[in-house]
Amino acid sequence: MSHQTGIHASSDLREFLARARRGTVRLIKIVIRNEQLVLGMHIEPSQSWDRDYDQFVLPLLDSLEPCYILYRLDSHNAQGYEWLFISWSPDQSPVRLKMMYAATRATVKKEFGGGHIKDEMFGTVQEDICFQGYLRHVSSSSIPAPLTAAEQELHQIKITEVKTSEISVERKQHTLQGLAFPLQEEAKRALQQLKQRRVNYIQLRLDTERETIELVHTNPTETQELPCRIPTDAPRYHLFLYKHSHQGQLQEAVVFIYSMPGHSCSIKERMLYSSCKNRLLDEVERDFQLDITKKLEIDSGDLLTEEYLYEEVHPKQHTLKQAFAKPRGPTGKRGNKRVIKGAGENGDES
Repeated sequence: MSHQTGIHASSDLREFLARARRGTVRLIKIVIRNEQLVLGMHIEPSQSWDRDYDQFVLPLLDSLEPCYILYRLDSHNAQGYEWLFISWSPDQSPVRLKMMYAATRATVKKEFGGGHIKDEMFGTVQEDICFQGYLRHVSSSSIPAPLTAAEQELHQIKITEVKTSEISVERKQHTLQGLAFPLQEEAKRALQQLKQRRVNYIQLRLDTERETIELVHTNPTETQELPCRIPTDAPRYHLFLYKHSHQGQLQEAVVFIYSMPGHSCSIKERMLYSSCKNRLLDEVERDFQLDITKKLEIDSGDLLTEEYLYEEVHPKQHTLKQAFAKPRGPTGKRGNKRVIKGAGENGDES
């Protein structure tokens, strides 16, 4: 097998995602059927995002089969509505299924558009994914809560409830700290050199035996050489000083790339790299004062073209304005929810 999974989004799913980004649906469930990513189900909004959450999300979590769920929040960014990306991989699911879904995660994000995704969650049990679990995730990750001004008071009440519950935020934080591997000295020196612009590329790896983050190399790298730096058989963290011209001016942007090449990586590696990523980013920005312009997650270096990097660092403005041209619908109760099953839900071909 090659490092590519060969699993792509169906044309029907691509078309649906393009429409759904406008905010007409609350939830999208994506599954793999007949070696394709297809629409499993979608649900329209009923109430505010936090009131819809548990009653919409939890019934869709199959105890034997993984899936992806895109859940629309009520907040906005420059590209329109913000979304939560949920990767569901139950413990009882067959290993082959888990690996198939893990290897297509970056594909789903690319098809939907990473700029629309505010936050990501991974869960193996319902307690990870439920609304209280999401609040714990928000608090432990220091991610701004996705609430409108009118919902801030409700959010604060729920955060207080979580902090006093049996599954405390403090315990969650200690778990994460246990997976935060320290930077090895050569890696620290390389980051200092990047800050001083003495190097333009850094590749880091986890040493799972010593539980440290090690420097792989700092070979000088041009943009067109970047795809060749991405290993096809092992996960890596990369920092790249992207030099380019924007609106007639030469600019620099530090881009962080987390590469995870599909089926060739063990579940242990996948979990460790995912768990250590945010703490590494915090340390890079806080201790080395490196301003990271863009954070990317990929499964293959083929994606890292000059055009792709430029559009990620400088999103097209004309498409952003269109997102605000359409009047927002009424808030509050919008009637009974409509559940529409897609062609792939019962295993039929899309």
